[in-house]
Amino acid sequence: MGERPAPKTESTIRDWDDADPSGQTYTRVLFIDSDLTEVNNQRGVFEECVFRGVRFNASTHTDAAFVNCTFVRCSFFDSTFTRCKLMGSIFDDCTHNLMKVEGGDWSFVAMTRADLRGVELSGTKLREAELSGLRANKAVLRNVDLSGASMQRADFTGADLRGSDLSTLDPLTVTLRDAIVDLPQAIVITTSLGLEVRP
Repeated sequence: MGERPAPKTESTIRDWDDADPSGQTYTRVLFIDSDLTEVNNQRGVFEECVFRGVRFNASTHTDAAFVNCTFVRCSFFDSTFTRCKLMGSIFDDCTHNLMKVEGGDWSFVAMTRADLRGVELSGTKLREAELSGLRANKAVLRNVDLSGASMQRADFTGADLRGSDLSTLDPLTVTLRDAIVDLPQAIVITTSLGLEVRP
């Protein structure tokens, strides 16, 4: 889990049945053991909320926001986030199997040691994200803004990283075996190793 403390909540919702967060705003709410499977969230806003044991399986979130939220032991199996804002949120011991993220701003998120194997992210901002120990084997991270992100001990084995900003990636501290990169990225990685690229 990231070193940032979880926000202090002011109310609690348990077993949130028939959830319909679309167009609603929730601030400093603690959600416990709720099942949001297959929820269709359009423009719902969650600010400084805490989710514990919440199931987001097969849910879809479009133009929604989870700002400075904390997710503890939540499941995001087959969930989809499109143009969503998750700035400053923390993920602790969550599962992300088959999760898809398109666009949106996930800057400053803490996903230390998160398991993102097989996850697909496209055109997403992950600026200054805490991704140390990330497991992203065979993940797709296309055109992702990783500028300033902390990626020590991250595993990108077999991942598709084409188009992503790898300027702060240290190839000596991550695993890149069989990863797919484009030519400009290859030059960045080669240069960071202290090698000189010549035609």
